[in-house]
Amino acid sequence: MYTFLAGIVLLIIGYFTYGKFIEKVFGVKEERATPAYVNSDGVDYIPMSTPRNSLIQLLNIAGTGPIFGPIMGALYGPVAFIWIVIGCIFAGAVHDYLTGMISIRNKGAHLPELASKFLGKIMKHVVNAFAVLLLLLVGTVFVSTPASLLHVLIDGKIALGVIIAAIFFYYILATLLPVDKIIGRLYPYFGALLLISAFGVGIGLVVTGAPIPELSLTNFHPNNLPIFPLIFFTITCGALSGFHATQTPIISRTTQKEKQGRKIFYGMMIAEGIIAMIWAAAAMSLFNGYGGLNEVLAAGGPGAVVSEVSVAMLGAVGGTLAILGVVVLPITSGDTAFRSARMIIAEYLNVAQKKIGSRLWIAIPLFAISVVLTQIDFNLLWRYFSWANQATAVIALFVGAMYLYIAKKNYFIPLIPGAFMLVMVITYILNAQIGFRLPMTASWIGGVIGAAVLIALFFRAAKKNRANQLPLEEDISDWNRAAS
Repeated sequence: MYTFLAGIVLLIIGYFTYGKFIEKVFGVKEERATPAYVNSDGVDYIPMSTPRNSLIQLLNIAGTGPIFGPIMGALYGPVAFIWIVIGCIFAGAVHDYLTGMISIRNKGAHLPELASKFLGKIMKHVVNAFAVLLLLLVGTVFVSTPASLLHVLIDGKIALGVIIAAIFFYYILATLLPVDKIIGRLYPYFGALLLISAFGVGIGLVVTGAPIPELSLTNFHPNNLPIFPLIFFTITCGALSGFHATQTPIISRTTQKEKQGRKIFYGMMIAEGIIAMIWAAAAMSLFNGYGGLNEVLAAGGPGAVVSEVSVAMLGAVGGTLAILGVVVLPITSGDTAFRSARMIIAEYLNVAQKKIGSRLWIAIPLFAISVVLTQIDFNLLWRYFSWANQATAVIALFVGAMYLYIAKKNYFIPLIPGAFMLVMVITYILNAQIGFRLPMTASWIGGVIGAAVLIALFFRAAKKNRANQLPLEEDISDWNRAAS
């Protein structure tokens, strides 16, 4: 219990200390106009309040990741708490803040455009394909996941196909309509449901004195799978997730002032970390050990754990509300996954999105592909998601490091976690069954050498960019003068 509570306290302290330090290093400009005003189009670029933006950002980045991931990671024991806290404060929140703020400085640009500008033009094409594939996978799976949970919750009274069709219909509307029409109006209510369900479970754990295990680096996994590097690919959302880099530009286009960035980007990642801590603690403590948790996961997956924990902690009525809160998570990430994919493709093809027809011809093929993908067994494909997700996070962290290096600021803030995760990503793909299946020792050696080579290339490019005085932000001086 003490480890759990201390972890939550550290996350909160991290927001007020390290978060403020990051903000100071980046250097917000109160007088600089944001894309919400500079590029106002009534569709994607619309100024919205900080509370609304914060809740939308939280729901955008959350998905089922900060619940399902920590539940799976709980099999490793309290080491999961360590990764959530350290990863969230020093990697995930830094990743989200820098991605959001650099996007604001560049007229709401998405990660492919930022990677092209700061890491080289070839990266635009690589990251664009990577991001769209990632978003399609997320969007499709976040149709089937909430549909299955709802189908079970209502005892199959409505056909699964009907529920899937209804979710798709909502996704289409949320993707095409202006951001303030559906997402801006519904998300505050969805956010309240999410927070009530998560904190309800958390309070229940404390009040009932649940036997949450204390700090330990011992591998408790029933199948004795190695902690490193697997835990970094089991717990992503809640610690560090590249998916967030595809979502923050949605809110960078609706943020009113740069000063709001710490609350919206860094703060909501801390909130996600707290949610991850709660569900990891519940999974560790309520199933008579890791063997019992493994049995529940084998029988019904993380969804079964969510159901049992919710009812045990909050009773039948409260448990149902908690499950609904979990259902909301994938839906509110699925809709923005498709919206983000539309925006990335439009940006890549340089197609303005003010007209509904321009949005339609990009969105219709996306949904057509997604419908086909729902018919495919995702067990094989989804194994690639965690690797692709963390590879995207590494790219985003290196974009942040390049930005700060050119600005002659403390670039080690994103570079250290980026370099660490680069080693993990290469090691994982060298060792994994979906990769090269090398022995672990050889994989670690390959991971270190591969990361060292890529980091050397990064510094060579960084010195060149600084010498050439690569512009850090889009020039909006004409707009500022007109506004004043």
